[in-house]
Amino acid sequence: MRVEIWTDVACPWCYVGRARFDRGLAAFEYREEVEVVHRSFELNPRAENGTVPIIDAVAAQYGRTREQQVAREEQAAAMAREVGLDFRIGGRVFGNTFDVHRLVHFARTHGRQAEMMDLAFRANFAEERSIYDRETLVALAVEAGLDEASAREVLDDPTAFAADVRADERLAADMGAGGVPFFVLNRRYGVSGVQSPETFTRALEQAWADRAAA
Repeated sequence: MRVEIWTDVACPWCYVGRARFDRGLAAFEYREEVEVVHRSFELNPRAENGTVPIIDAVAAQYGRTREQQVAREEQAAAMAREVGLDFRIGGRVFGNTFDVHRLVHFARTHGRQAEMMDLAFRANFAEERSIYDRETLVALAVEAGLDEASAREVLDDPTAFAADVRADERLAADMGAGGVPFFVLNRRYGVSGVQSPETFTRALEQAWADRAAA
């Protein structure tokens, strides 16, 4: 059974939602039979890399006050800690995640996609390292078990794996996904948002039962 997960590594709800899914999957009897594929979704595809704090950028984007956005960050941080994730507030900056997504697709060709995703999320939220910095991305790729020279080649070529990212985003649009995280089980069931681990387990059980019946 295949589960496809659309996320953006700049999205705090994706950080939490993915961890909750992992817990739900761990409680699923047939978890060893589940293939998890990570799909790309850019929340801000026109974003430019810079030094604007993420709190200020997102507050402006959605018409919130800084205090309101800080409260949302604190809510996400509390949810992250409930599933054992570190989450720092105040040091992240606004930027474009396209290169991160390209590297995740590159990692998939070497069977290291989940590792690359985990490290990118950790760097962004737990360590507040810039995932928009080229050397940071290269270091994360190496830590994920990828060849350094090959990772640099991917980053140097803006067309490398670009079509894969765009294909994921078109597929998300075709499926009606307006935001992330978005989970699709066997191309039949969709689960959106930050759900409980129990909800994910039930969804997996339902998809498995329907698969067995078919």
